[in-house]
Amino acid sequence: MMSVRLRFALRLALLTAGAVALIAAAAAAVWVALEPAERELIRPLLAERWQLLGMLLFFLPFVLGALLRLLDAAYPGAARRLAEEVRVIHTVNPAHRVKPAGAAEMRRLGAAINALADAHAALQGEVQARVDEAKASLEQERNRLAALMTELEQSVLVCNREGRILLYNARATELLQAGIAPAREAPVGLGRSVFGILDKGPIVHGLDKIVLRLAQGEAHPVAHFVTVRGGRMLRAQMAPVLEAACAVGGFVLILEDITRQVEADSRRDLLLQQLTEGSRAALANIRAAVETVQRYPDMEAERRQRLTEVIRAEAEALSQRLDGSLAREAEPLHTPWPLEDMLASDLVSALRRNFETGLGLRTRFSPSELHCWLSVDSHAVVQALTHVMGRIIDRTGLQEAAFELGAAGRFARLAVCWHGEGPEPAELQEWVEQPFMLGGEGHRLSLHDVLQRHGGELWCQRDPASGVHRLFLQLPGARTERPAPPPAVAPGRPVYYDFDLFNQPGQSPQLDERLLSELAYTVFDTETTGLSPSEGDEIISLGAVRIVNGRLLRQECFDMLVRPRRAVRPEAQQVHGISNEMLAGEPDIAEVLPAFARFAEDTVLVAHNAAFDMRFLQLAQDATGVVFGQPVLDTLLLSALAHPGHPDAEHRLEQIAARLGVSVVGRHTALGDAFVTGEVFLKLIPLLAERGIRTLGQARQASQKTVYAKLEY
Repeated sequence: MMSVRLRFALRLALLTAGAVALIAAAAAAVWVALEPAERELIRPLLAERWQLLGMLLFFLPFVLGALLRLLDAAYPGAARRLAEEVRVIHTVNPAHRVKPAGAAEMRRLGAAINALADAHAALQGEVQARVDEAKASLEQERNRLAALMTELEQSVLVCNREGRILLYNARATELLQAGIAPAREAPVGLGRSVFGILDKGPIVHGLDKIVLRLAQGEAHPVAHFVTVRGGRMLRAQMAPVLEAACAVGGFVLILEDITRQVEADSRRDLLLQQLTEGSRAALANIRAAVETVQRYPDMEAERRQRLTEVIRAEAEALSQRLDGSLAREAEPLHTPWPLEDMLASDLVSALRRNFETGLGLRTRFSPSELHCWLSVDSHAVVQALTHVMGRIIDRTGLQEAAFELGAAGRFARLAVCWHGEGPEPAELQEWVEQPFMLGGEGHRLSLHDVLQRHGGELWCQRDPASGVHRLFLQLPGARTERPAPPPAVAPGRPVYYDFDLFNQPGQSPQLDERLLSELAYTVFDTETTGLSPSEGDEIISLGAVRIVNGRLLRQECFDMLVRPRRAVRPEAQQVHGISNEMLAGEPDIAEVLPAFARFAEDTVLVAHNAAFDMRFLQLAQDATGVVFGQPVLDTLLLSALAHPGHPDAEHRLEQIAARLGVSVVGRHTALGDAFVTGEVFLKLIPLLAERGIRTLGQARQASQKTVYAKLEY
């Protein structure tokens, strides 16, 4: 902006000097051509009107400046504006069209540019259609990979050799961030270092083992290790991502939470120890009593009775101790079995289909209002109960049965009911323990095995009044934990630059040399109680989103409300809609700011009118001790660099977004404005590159020279 004004002033000065010189030369030529008598006549006239001539010379620059401005607007200014808008069309927004302005020739040129842009857009649309068609199969493969990663039960992280996360699934986020305070632990995210999330030592050791095994000729080396995250033990399986010549370019981590398994193993060991130690005395007493009876077969009846009582009492105590221990610690003694959540009524429907098609048994079932969830291996339960029911049909000739479904505390109780003869208890026990082939897959098990692994029970009883036999199957209900819903995704601010953005302590020559397109960014925005931080206004909402590898990661966002120490100004509430009632019970800035610092670490900060937001962060440093030392870029300044020919009003966020083809959604919410600012920033990077601004250092130095960076409030 200053260079344009300087050039205008220089041209005006040269034009004025030229005009004065031309007028002076013409006057001198006329004066020389006059006769002496004529000069004597003119000299008094000039002497009397020299003030008028001086006024004419004084107003000459203004007249010439107005003419020069008209000419500049008609031609050079219009040409500069057209060049900037053509650059927008060519680089970031093909749908943008120039606004014809200036002289008639420049207007015709603008119309011609728009016509050419329309033709280019049509051709580009055809090319894009072919490109989209060619990408269809690739996109399909990518969607399959994304679906596979989403549905995987395992937690998966893919990292490069330096430990930067390249890919992760939702299970990894749930596992690594469960119970973690973000203010103290780094969150999971693309481009973040896995060493900030997991202990570096085991990972490096695992990589070293993989590299050694590759050197020894092993085709598919895998490393295993155990680490700790948030007080939980994680078992990790590491596999290499190989590049050319078998070089390790990265690694895949498959993580599993083994905390409960380790605890179960510890309880099992403790249980066995308790049973062993606690049973020795009872077994010794029983053994001594038995040996005494055997040694003295002719002992008195009274003494034999006392020894028999000792044996009985010790055996009962031992049995009670075993039963009590097994009842308390039954869960860790069961072998884990893959289970699925299922409605009890759906299990009944599956049993009915199997009974009718496999056994030829007619069934009835009245729809139940019981909505009990079970955690079962439905295939094993259905096959096992069908096996036993087939034996009952063979024994009794049963042809019709009914199903009943009820609840018994935290259990679901399913009953198969029929009239007529029923099995004897010994027969039923034999069928329950009889193995069968599960689905013809070569795996043999019994209904007893299925019940034991599910923690269920089976029994048969007869109602004497009605003569109805009921075969009861009781299974424990599942805990249905619903996931928490995801966070939901007016007057302008003053341009505020009394905070120095250009000399942040986290800047370094190495960072300044990095290309803008290669850096990771945290784009953020704040909503506040008012527009005057120096008068005590505070942050009430903080939203941010990350940019990694030129992509806006909408799934990796930060959005928190903040409880301030002062009330929200009415004029501010009209803009962002956040009331004092909405902030009651929210965390204060001392809790929110450390969490945001963890979210934004190792990135460059980006904001629109960044000094306004940074001023609030600076004032909160005393209360929180959190200092943001990383470099800061401002889309307000970058827009002025990319489009110096546009007036000040066209560097507001809405106007920039409209010019660059960015949709504005969620305006005047912290997270919504962060999304818009992030998309605008990505559009500005190629425009800045065309002006020779490619690195972080170049962007910072150029931003310092804009007119906005000179303002102070």
